[in-house]
Amino acid sequence: GVAVMIGTDVLHTLGANVLAQLAVILAAIFYAFSGVFARRFSGMVSTPIITAAGVLVSSSVMLLPLSLLIDRPWTLPMPSATAIGAVLGIGILATALAYIFFYRILATAGATNLMLVTFLIPVSAILLGTFVLGEQLEAKHFIGMALIGAGLAAIDGRLLKAMRG
Repeated sequence: GVAVMIGTDVLHTLGANVLAQLAVILAAIFYAFSGVFARRFSGMVSTPIITAAGVLVSSSVMLLPLSLLIDRPWTLPMPSATAIGAVLGIGILATALAYIFFYRILATAGATNLMLVTFLIPVSAILLGTFVLGEQLEAKHFIGMALIGAGLAAIDGRLLKAMRG
């Protein structure tokens, strides 16, 4: 479904930015491993909120020295209130709340079911591009979304069971 939504135009620049393309592949591999790692890690603590807080605090502590070394924020101008609000919104809603949901779903549905949500990321990206940025949907986008939906239905198995019996 994703390949259909993207189309063949992307193949013309394949290999032009090899490091960036490898970084995307590596990120996808790490994301796949994250469900298994999170399942093992989440059994060590009592609640999804504590697990999410531990992950966010420890990653922040690890990145702080690197960010200070590279960005040297004391040399930059003070960000605007809008920029600070945007960072807080991303940090609270898109990161902290997302991690709480992630570990809660992991505890109730398991790692395999949790990772199925990744199939919806391209669909939500296409729809956000349409509704927020005014991008035009093409036939390939509808076909790709239908293929992703069919794949999720096939993986779930409930539809097939209902059709059989």
